[in-house]
Amino acid sequence: MKITLTYTILASCACMASAFAPVQPRSMNNVFCVKKSNTKMFMSEESIDEEVERMVQEEVATKQKISNLRNANGVEYAPWMNISKEDEQKIRAMMRDKAEARRRRQLQEQDVQGALLNDSQAQELSGTGLRSKIVDGNCVELEWATNREASTDGFVIKRRAAKTPDFEVIASYETYGPLASKGIDGGVYRFMDEDLAPGGYFYRVTECESNGAENDLSQCLVEIQTEEEQRGAVIAAAAVGIVLVGLVVAGSLLDPIQ
Repeated sequence: MKITLTYTILASCACMASAFAPVQPRSMNNVFCVKKSNTKMFMSEESIDEEVERMVQEEVATKQKISNLRNANGVEYAPWMNISKEDEQKIRAMMRDKAEARRRRQLQEQDVQGALLNDSQAQELSGTGLRSKIVDGNCVELEWATNREASTDGFVIKRRAAKTPDFEVIASYETYGPLASKGIDGGVYRFMDEDLAPGGYFYRVTECESNGAENDLSQCLVEIQTEEEQRGAVIAAAAVGIVLVGLVVAGSLLDPIQ
């Protein structure tokens, strides 16, 4: 009975501890996999104003349809959903924001080329997926692997802050030796990005071939926590540890079978 009660307490505390565990860096490998032809076709069919107007009309029509519904007694289900001119202007502003955000994403996706565009799942399963690890709170270690580099000169690492549109090159095989090709059989590569400010960052690894072609292999998203967030996670974990010890002691004292 005493052993069973103790194990029950330990299991409950383990669940509590997981809720307060330090936040791990999120990885979003290969978040872009879009066909360029579809994107270009969509972008050329409508102007931004035409797209916004279409979205507004669809939204207004949906709300008007709902507002016209009546029950068996002829009472409107949602009379508050009748659209005024002011409401329509608010809808138009909201739809423009959505349309502009979607077009920005499409322009970003047009920059993707190579394995990341054509077959992101296959290249990740083959071992080329970009992995990340946070070191010392404000540094990111990147790692990826290749199994064949027939005409590869080396690799380029690109980064962009979350909510910004453009990637910038932060390291290249031309200036950083460890990014140069390891030979036809490939190998494991690592790169450390240091002294980062808190926030989210996208990283992309690009293979550069001898003929000048570039092949985007993989990308991931990493989040750097502030010092306060890191301290909060440590304090929470310590608090759970204290509670765990206290419950184990209490279970031993309250166990009716001694």
